[in-house]
Amino acid sequence: MGFSLPSFGTARRVPRVRAGPAAAFAELVLETWDLHCDRNGREHRTAAMGCKQLVVRRGQPFTITLRFSGRGYEEGVDKLSFNVETGPCPSETSGTSSHIVMTDCPEESCWSAVVQQQDGESLSVSLCSPPNARIGRYSMTLETCTDYQGSSYQIGDFVLLFNPWHPEDTVFMRDENERQEYVLSQNGLIYQGTCDYIFSIPWNFGQFEDDVLAICLNMLDINPKHLRDQNRDCSRRNDPVYIGRVVSAMVNCNDEDRGVLFGRWDNCYDDGMSPMAWIGSVDILKRWKKFGCQPVKYGQCWVFAAVACTVMRCLGIPSRVVTNYNSAHDTNANLTIDRYVNERGEQERYSWDKIWNFHCWVESWMARPDLAAGYDGWQVLDPTPQEKSEGVYCCGPAPVKAIKEGDMLLKYDIPFIFAEVNADVVYWVVQGDGMQKQSIRSSDVGKFISTKSVGRDSREDITHNYKYPEGSEEERAVFEKAEHQKKSIGEEDEGLHLRIKVSEGANKGSDFDVFAVVNNNTDEERVCRVTLCARATSHNGTLGPQCGLTDPADIDVEPRAEKRVPLRILYEEYKDKLTQDNLIKVVALLKDHQTGDVIVAVRDIYVENPPIKIRILGEPMQNRKLVAEISLVNPLTVPLNGCVFVVEGTGLTEGQLVKEL
Repeated sequence: MGFSLPSFGTARRVPRVRAGPAAAFAELVLETWDLHCDRNGREHRTAAMGCKQLVVRRGQPFTITLRFSGRGYEEGVDKLSFNVETGPCPSETSGTSSHIVMTDCPEESCWSAVVQQQDGESLSVSLCSPPNARIGRYSMTLETCTDYQGSSYQIGDFVLLFNPWHPEDTVFMRDENERQEYVLSQNGLIYQGTCDYIFSIPWNFGQFEDDVLAICLNMLDINPKHLRDQNRDCSRRNDPVYIGRVVSAMVNCNDEDRGVLFGRWDNCYDDGMSPMAWIGSVDILKRWKKFGCQPVKYGQCWVFAAVACTVMRCLGIPSRVVTNYNSAHDTNANLTIDRYVNERGEQERYSWDKIWNFHCWVESWMARPDLAAGYDGWQVLDPTPQEKSEGVYCCGPAPVKAIKEGDMLLKYDIPFIFAEVNADVVYWVVQGDGMQKQSIRSSDVGKFISTKSVGRDSREDITHNYKYPEGSEEERAVFEKAEHQKKSIGEEDEGLHLRIKVSEGANKGSDFDVFAVVNNNTDEERVCRVTLCARATSHNGTLGPQCGLTDPADIDVEPRAEKRVPLRILYEEYKDKLTQDNLIKVVALLKDHQTGDVIVAVRDIYVENPPIKIRILGEPMQNRKLVAEISLVNPLTVPLNGCVFVVEGTGLTEGQLVKEL
């Protein structure tokens, strides 16, 4: 079903013949109709989608005007009713079809139609859906009956969305500022980097831009559940939990379901766009539509999450992108991430478990009537294909409250997300005489969980929503509930403490220093051996080539003193090894000659790109061209050729500006 009819026009009559005596009144004939797309759009906060089609939110009245020919509507003489239908096989039993008889007052539990105003031959009617109606494309038909004469008129199509402003809608959000941010805002920030260097990138969600709504609805119509059982799929589109799982699965293409994005993490992007090159969802969604729903190349976690956020906001479900730093990917569900290194800090064997420098997912706001009380609110949806859920690459919705409380048996996928923010990281140091286990506490996983603040371009830390304070009684109780036995070695009691420090000026094109900093917390001198190893890495934890290494050095550390061992990381060494993630992983190993213990420290360093500066030339004025100057300083000693500036945002011609240098 498409938007085949305009929002106003001349009606086409389909007579309905009924047997009976001659009519005392002339038949009521519809001449024209107007769906008031502009007015209804403003009232339903959908005007930014344009006025070419009627887009309304469920549970909220909208007005249409009917103009009859020859005479006006007469109450008691004429009977008016409407039929609204959605999906390819609408039926009243599945909630995808409704017959609406004109009444004096609306009913909140079902579709209703009430006369709003009459002016001669024009009649304004207020229509309203129930707050639990199925969302999607609808067709609308008017039926008139006078005595024994009747006609049907197809008077247009409209789209029904979720309504966060309606208290009875399962996506109701009480705070208006939050509704503005999580439903209506088309631009935002996505946080990246490392837990030691957090930065944001701007993103154009563009949920109200041309064609985006049609693309989102088409995504629902080609999902495998719809293709298997169209009636059942459409009947479940009143439930944001169901919609969330469909969107989570359809944003990736790993199930060969004509999903939107092809994920890739190996830095081979020549046949598509690098994930780092995207700055908005609109271009991705339009490419997907243009090429017949073939996956767009390429995406990584923040791209998957941002596109899913666009779709959910477009459909009316409050959503935001969330970044988890030091995010664990626990493939064997044991809540432990194992790492194997040799005494030089080099990876000794491959592990399927990974620690991502950061990982992005979506939180969507909805009630959970399918669960016990207390789990409404923010729900995690993760469209990045990592593990299957019920046989499909999707994840969630999982209540954030359930993750915090360790309620592992609830729907959906809570154990996997729990591990992302709570898993232990255990380092196994492979020595000549065997392996020695070293453990990093679970406090190193799930750090600085971040999202954009409401109404401000700043970071909000929401870690407390996912975890109780480390070491608290509540945290220990949650771990017991989750049957996670912590086996970490208490770092607080270590006689020697090891950490990695980075000098200022870790900028692309520059050499910089890192230091293994050793603190002796005892009253005795300690002799130890320190080794530093640096390797290029990707944000998902995949290690690349070595770009720095020290020979093992024996050092004496005085009681209660500190010593540093430096490693110079040269641009000539890392320039051809650095991925587009700009990350270098530094591992430091310390062996205490007195006790034989081995201590491991790990730090991911973000090598900064030169800043891009934007300067507005002249005073911005409405309906006049705006000129901006975009500049950067080349930090290298060689010229940059073939560079491309890409600017995307609401209001730009074609939504995007590309400039080659």
